[in-house]
Amino acid sequence: MQNKGKIKVNITAHTTLSAFNADEWDRLNPSKHPFLCYAFLKALEDSGSVGGQTGWDMLFLAAREDSSDLLVGILPAYIKHHSYGEYVFDHSWAHAFERAGGRYYPKLLCAVPFTPVPGPRLLYDDHHHPEIVHNLLNALETIARDNQISSAHVNFIIDEDRNVLKDKGWMIRTGVQFHWQNNNYNCFDDFLASLSSRKRKTLRKERQGLFDKGITFHQLTDTDIQPEHWDRFYQFYLSTIEKKWGGAYLKENFFHQIGTQMSDQILLVLAEKDGQLIAGALNFIGQDSLYGRNWGCVEHIPNLHFETCYYQAIDFAISRKLAKVEAGALLGTQQQVAIVGMQLEQRGCLEPLAQARPQPPIGCDLVADIRTKGDCRAEVGMVVHAHADVSG
Repeated sequence: MQNKGKIKVNITAHTTLSAFNADEWDRLNPSKHPFLCYAFLKALEDSGSVGGQTGWDMLFLAAREDSSDLLVGILPAYIKHHSYGEYVFDHSWAHAFERAGGRYYPKLLCAVPFTPVPGPRLLYDDHHHPEIVHNLLNALETIARDNQISSAHVNFIIDEDRNVLKDKGWMIRTGVQFHWQNNNYNCFDDFLASLSSRKRKTLRKERQGLFDKGITFHQLTDTDIQPEHWDRFYQFYLSTIEKKWGGAYLKENFFHQIGTQMSDQILLVLAEKDGQLIAGALNFIGQDSLYGRNWGCVEHIPNLHFETCYYQAIDFAISRKLAKVEAGALLGTQQQVAIVGMQLEQRGCLEPLAQARPQPPIGCDLVADIRTKGDCRAEVGMVVHAHADVSG
């Protein structure tokens, strides 16, 4: 990694992605990681899946070179008023914090909403990576401290970001996920051949049972995906979400917008029976991975979920020579979360327990405070001492 020497940058906070243009944002995401692409995050904002009264207030930190105004670093963050949609379960922390007399919400979160996928959480110009990252994190810590926010979190981080965060005193929490690895298979049968006889027989029986029912599967990408496919998929999504969890995070227009803006990074698997689409699974295509995200159905059929979400995804990954399939569910491969917080006594925020409850959204007021209180102008390479203790 090159380093051209120290530069001066200005760090500013923005409450909308419209403060950036797509080209400058995506220049800092050269691997085109789908969930850090401008189009994905903009679809979340434009559709109302974040912002408004959702409890996800946008707070994007931008580092721009002082002499040229060139964007050289981004920290996409959100002011959270709850812990839903994160897939990191810190409700017990929130309850304990409140019982001790504190107010856990709002908190700061650097993550991709509704997306438990490991990846870069800070975007930066490689030429000045260490300085830019440290100053963005310093700014995040300053915002948390000056606005008496309980804690800041960075979810589903990669090792490079983990090492920087750990060096700065952030606490690392480790979870696990299951990922399917492509061991240079040439076709799905090659994968089956790697299994034990019992597992191979079971899997073939499951698949054949669906085919015997007349169910066919379509793997659609790019321009093959039409607006009517998104209309139908949203029905699947709502049907399954409302049956199991009671509330859908993603709005219908989100799916149509990603279909328009980033269809070349999407695999939509649809199941058809008797001429009608009955189930679907949404996947995103990365540089070396396929990411399974959402699924739904309108008819319960044994093994339909596994075929639509997993076997079809594995088949596609093999055909595209992708190294792995990440389904996004917790438990399996180690995944990491970083947290920094302050003790109640140091923050001076001891409150009566009756007041230590999640408050109504205060995003606009909080951002105004950040702009007036938070001195985020920095010189790359300078040391900023954060007065924060690592929370447990």
